[in-house]
Amino acid sequence: MHPSRMHALVRPVALRRVFLGIGFVVGMRGALLAQPTPAGESPPVSTAGVRFMTGMILHHAQALEMTALITGRSADDRLARLGERIAVSQRDEIALMAEWLRDRRQALPEPASPHAHHEHGPMPGMASPADMAALADLRGAAFDRRFLTLMIRHHEGALVMVKGVLGETGGAGDGELFRFASDVDADQRAEIRRMQALLDSLSAIPATVRRRP
Repeated sequence: MHPSRMHALVRPVALRRVFLGIGFVVGMRGALLAQPTPAGESPPVSTAGVRFMTGMILHHAQALEMTALITGRSADDRLARLGERIAVSQRDEIALMAEWLRDRRQALPEPASPHAHHEHGPMPGMASPADMAALADLRGAAFDRRFLTLMIRHHEGALVMVKGVLGETGGAGDGELFRFASDVDADQRAEIRRMQALLDSLSAIPATVRRRP
């Protein structure tokens, strides 16, 4: 079976394991972001906030799928370290978003569903199935360049989503949503700067593309 086909088949299982591994446990960062709700009161909820959190969970899930491709394809330790940093931050944020949704008795998205991205509408910066298959077939510097190009675009898409939800809500009535979205914005911008610097450093390296046997 062609490796790209195998990648497509194992993707739902791999993503489900990632999300089960996360366990949606909120760590220290979540404790700092969350503010106690007075007894007898439900946390604030808005359609825009639910749409943002649900969509961003799926958006982050693809970033985890992309970082999982690094091992065995990239020979650059810098990219491996960057990928691990991205994966850790995305998992932490997924946990916070899931907790936010559960606190408001909202349904969690099913990232393992092959149609999940389509069911929740187009999201900025998402890589297409063809993009992912092509990335999985690359090796060495060619993989590194394409990974960084796709992940920068992916992060820029997240910034568009943050801008959208803050424009709709302005954080009104939900300080937790505002703080979280603001943190996502800051984190994504910092990671874009790191990725762009690494991509620039690779610009002088001749690309070698090898197809997997």
